Amino acid sequence: MNKNKIFNKANFKIWSRLGMRATFGVAALELSNNIDKLMILTGDVSTSAGLDRFKKKFPDKYLDVGIAEQNLIGIGAGLASEGFNVITTTFAPFQTMRCCEQIKVNLGYMKQKICMVGLASGLALGTLGYTHCCIEDVGILRSIPNLSIVAPADSAEAVKAVMASIEYNNSVYIRLTGDASINQVYEDDYDFKIGKSITLKNGKDISIFASGTMVKVALDCSRILSQNNIDAEIVNMHTIKPIDIQKVNESAKSSKLIVSIEEHNVIGGLRSGIAECLADIKGSPRFIFFGINDTYSKGGEYNYLKEQFGLTASVISKKIMLKLKEN
Repeated sequence: MNKNKIFNKANFKIWSRLGMRATFGVAALELSNNIDKLMILTGDVSTSAGLDRFKKKFPDKYLDVGIAEQNLIGIGAGLASEGFNVITTTFAPFQTMRCCEQIKVNLGYMKQKICMVGLASGLALGTLGYTHCCIEDVGILRSIPNLSIVAPADSAEAVKAVMASIEYNNSVYIRLTGDASINQVYEDDYDFKIGKSITLKNGKDISIFASGTMVKVALDCSRILSQNNIDAEIVNMHTIKPIDIQKVNESAKSSKLIVSIEEHNVIGGLRSGIAECLADIKGSPRFIFFGINDTYSKGGEYNYLKEQFGLTASVISKKIMLKLKEN
């Protein structure tokens, strides 16, 4: 697969305007041109997943199972057992919770390898309420063996994650967050590896770990903190399982404060993964975390909900500065 053809500055900019969901279709088209035994299964979401072009061009590689998510995983696992490279996709709560038993048995226990793409996770579908918001998916899936979890920082990383999942050695859940357009984190090609975090900015005072669209928020925080003479390291922890233990250990040895930011319940997600690492480090620094505080709020527009939960650079940087003053 010639990845250099698509990973360039022009495409990165275009994809950021499309958002992660539409850009997923770009990855599907690229894969279909290079992988013979590819099957993409959806649960009645071809347009939402940016797959309309794909299903017209490759009808023999596309299957819509309808609103039947248990079948989505069951059929996908069956195809995987016959040697197909399988990608399933639907909205995140239905991709993860409605078919959780099938994920556990077919992917975790029986070790059938597929890539699951959860569309519009986190707070993206806030106007539809918490039947469609998904703040629990990482916490639920982290406890299932033989399953990895990736939360891309932007649209370009979503494409890289889907492509990497095909070559990875077990099933992968790719958690797509953000609304129709998304802030761009990467401007040009870079190395991406499942399980290996990416340090976007070095810093000597504190370390901020973020996943998904919160990576851009973390970068914005670093600029505010810099104006207040606080030098922050920013780490894109795109893989939440397996978490990059080595990087957490390195940062814990050199930082005064460890910070996590995620668009997920603070229980079970990135915060929990980092806390588990820190628990094994003698004399680890203090830890402050930002996310959704184990509650279901009233529904609302995406940016409104982020503000309600304090997931903005101004709020987070202010709380970090207050925490540092406590030392």
